[in-house]
Amino acid sequence: MNLKRLLRPAPHLERDAAQHALLVLVSAALALGAALGIAWAAGFTEVLHQLRRVDPVWLPVAFAMEVAAYFGYVVAYREVARANGGPRLGIRRAGAIVAAGFGVFVIRGGFVVDRHALEDAGLDAREARVRVLGLGALEYAVLAPAAALAAVIILARGSTHPSLGFTLPWAIAVPLGFVAAFAALGLRHRLGDDAGWRAAVRHVLDAVNMLRHLAAQGADHGGAFVGTTLYWVGDVGCLWASLRAFHDSPDLAALVIGYATGYALTRRTLPLGGAGSVEALVSFALAWTGIPLAKAVLAVCAYRIFNLWLPLLPAAIGLRHLKRWRQQHAAGVA
Repeated sequence: MNLKRLLRPAPHLERDAAQHALLVLVSAALALGAALGIAWAAGFTEVLHQLRRVDPVWLPVAFAMEVAAYFGYVVAYREVARANGGPRLGIRRAGAIVAAGFGVFVIRGGFVVDRHALEDAGLDAREARVRVLGLGALEYAVLAPAAALAAVIILARGSTHPSLGFTLPWAIAVPLGFVAAFAALGLRHRLGDDAGWRAAVRHVLDAVNMLRHLAAQGADHGGAFVGTTLYWVGDVGCLWASLRAFHDSPDLAALVIGYATGYALTRRTLPLGGAGSVEALVSFALAWTGIPLAKAVLAVCAYRIFNLWLPLLPAAIGLRHLKRWRQQHAAGVA
């Protein structure tokens, strides 16, 4: 096997089966290495003890919650794509894009899949980039206020778990961030759109403006916020059920803080579906909220089975469909 050929840069849709298999192996190695490292920190004896006490009845619940999360993201994706006269994607096509973007087959993260898919659907490169940024803004527009509210609840209780280092940043920074983002929209038209940092800032502000447009037309685009909320509820619910499988009943507000902190970068922005990084960051974030580290690492590993590894087959099928649609698009243009 020619590793140099397998590792050469290539568009995500142009990689062959051998390259995809290598990416899966690399991702599995990163995830396993992170899990073993955290298990060592927690103590292998304690981790094995907790593993023997697993309550499997909660695992189907975790699976069902993750299915709901993926469905919600498909709904949100379609709304973002069709905003401002954009393309109307069918359920099948949107599902293929979402599944492919959450897989481990894209080194630079799922938003690369989104950008190419939207270009193939008829958008120019700039507009596709703005919508991808808008999709990321939509994710944070739902998750960040939920984390801020959870932080306020914990502060009002006077609880020491999570500590002030976790709760205060969410309670203070999120409202200020929203105010700053929408206040900066007035500068949007003063920035150039050629290249450099000004163009990057302009694209970000255009994405925030698209988010404002979606919110202002809730009757037409309310599905964007409903779908994103379902995605976060389903994904957090999957993690909650995984924790219950290991006999931990986390406080919901603390769980939201730990989850949001572990996902400082959302999963779709992370390389290789966040393999390795999610296992480490979410496990330690849960431990910092008061959950024993041995239970946290086992719960996160179970959560990642439903969140990353079981969806590998849909991701591979989605990439196959996207490749065929891209070829059809190229043939039509030619």
